[in-house]
Amino acid sequence: MSDTSTRPPTASSTRAAAWATGFAMFAGTVLIVTGVCQALAGIAALFRDEVYVATPNYIYSFDVTAWGWVHLILGAAVALTGLAVIQGQTWARIVGIMLASLSIIANFLFIPHYPIWSLVIIALDIAVIWALVRETRETV
Repeated sequence: MSDTSTRPPTASSTRAAAWATGFAMFAGTVLIVTGVCQALAGIAALFRDEVYVATPNYIYSFDVTAWGWVHLILGAAVALTGLAVIQGQTWARIVGIMLASLSIIANFLFIPHYPIWSLVIIALDIAVIWALVRETRETV
């Protein structure tokens, strides 16, 4: 019997590690960008709430100022998690998946106020979740 722990890395494992690193960089970068953009959208909702459309009979209707706080806090948390994902923190993958899921829900509920923006962020969050779930790193 041979010991498999001393085998040199193969070309396919090296390629897989490169893809894993690429997925992590993609997810981290998108988390940072969407987090900053969500925080800016939250600031806009706080200071200039007339920018967003007010829908009178929406079932999930909240005050636009409340949505501003939601987007500001969620955006800051998402951006900070993106930095941790790029640094390779294992906990950041799990937190990133959870925050991207919360971002999907928040932007789904925000669709009547800013529909195109919300749909773009939902699509990016789905891509981030896919990349974070797909990413595997070699443990040293």
